[in-house]
Amino acid sequence: MPSASSFTRRHVLAGSTALLASQSLFPQLAVAQNARNFPLAQLLEPNALPDIWQGKDDAPVTIIEYASTTCSHCATFHNTTYKQLKEKYIDTGKARLTVREFPFDPLSMAGFMLARCQGPDKRAAMIELLFAQQPQWVNDKPLEGLTALTRQAGMSEDAFKACLDDKKLYEDIGQIRDRAQQKFSVGSTPTFFINGTVLQGSQSLEEFEKVMGPFLK
Repeated sequence: MPSASSFTRRHVLAGSTALLASQSLFPQLAVAQNARNFPLAQLLEPNALPDIWQGKDDAPVTIIEYASTTCSHCATFHNTTYKQLKEKYIDTGKARLTVREFPFDPLSMAGFMLARCQGPDKRAAMIELLFAQQPQWVNDKPLEGLTALTRQAGMSEDAFKACLDDKKLYEDIGQIRDRAQQKFSVGSTPTFFINGTVLQGSQSLEEFEKVMGPFLK
């Protein structure tokens, strides 16, 4: 990773090269370690940036997802299982979910920075847009793709440039990733914590229901 003080838009371009190497690691890293558990209270301790939740605060199931915006497995989850999970459990008050940043490369970092710069009310929608249109910006012209995508979301060119040059935001997202590695042994994406129980990989709704079931009785 480049230092925060030197992070500029040119690292988005470099990220397309780093991405090829990082994505090759996902199948190796996404080994089943689903038997692990962490105290939910520890998982919910404050991060460098606030969690943005979807669902009711008093939902019986809390889902924390660590994701990378350039991760193809994360895109598969968000374009399929997530929609089912949201309709059946999040929108009905049975579960709540937050996505935490775990960028593997500069390009993913840029995606998360742009999502945060949309503001709390629009961040989730921006993340879903990044995953839905991943092939349009995770390619050999990432800066052009991200510029077009954020324009769809109503972000001006000046705001786009200012966001990607935000040193503190860059550092804060890096702290979230580093804390996940050090305290919760996150090493692949997507990694989910369901009331503290680990579930890794782009799982089906049925796999989520197996873990959530005891908390919904």
